[in-house]
Amino acid sequence: MPEDARLHVLRATFDQGAEGYDDARPVAPREVFDDLVELARLAPGSRVLEIGCGTGQATRPLAERGFSILAVELGANLAELARHKLAAYPGVEVVTSSFEDWDPSGELFDAVVSFNAFHWIDPDIRFSKPASVLKPGGSLGVFGSGFVVHDGSDPTWVALAEDYEAVSGDPRRLHPNQMRDRSDEFVERGCFSTVVRRTYLWDATYSAAGYVALLATHSRYRALADRVRRELFTRLLHRIEANGGVVRPTWGAVLYVART
Repeated sequence: MPEDARLHVLRATFDQGAEGYDDARPVAPREVFDDLVELARLAPGSRVLEIGCGTGQATRPLAERGFSILAVELGANLAELARHKLAAYPGVEVVTSSFEDWDPSGELFDAVVSFNAFHWIDPDIRFSKPASVLKPGGSLGVFGSGFVVHDGSDPTWVALAEDYEAVSGDPRRLHPNQMRDRSDEFVERGCFSTVVRRTYLWDATYSAAGYVALLATHSRYRALADRVRRELFTRLLHRIEANGGVVRPTWGAVLYVART
């Protein structure tokens, strides 16, 4: 399958298990939102566009800070769940649409933000369309996260690599020092002039079932053949249960805030 077609197929898989996604996916630490607000110079009443809000996990911390938010979500089930969860915030509107097809109708925003969704946007408009809907001096905030492994990593977490390698290949684990700096991409497209990058690390604790439920929300595992996915998840469950029933992976994350 061509890469652009594969991207569009995979990004639509999240909508198939909206409830599970909401239960399993982690919310970024409070520090991330504090940094975003500071770097983007946001204040109560600021108008924010969120790309790919999912079930509203990152939308809520922004709404709690008094921002007026328009959230664009591709998945109809995810968008409906987000509307339900955010009903207490009258300043939040959730629109069901791909970002590529969404029509801003001339509206401009103080900031455009995206949490773990920016890489799914069509590369041809990934930077230009957000820039086109920003007010002068507005900011684009992009957050991405994934598991990392380091010298102090949980031994059970490290040992799971054997199961990944045996069933589905490379576990794709990076050391925090290997987290790629993509700051230049914001500037190279000619849309943004300054970029600030901040990194974060935090540990999380999951039961065996909770860890597998988290993996089930990731497109990488949804794309596996059913037989392969079942075998992998069964092996992971057994190993975690045999080592005390919990696993403590480390999350690594990056926040970019780019200004027009």
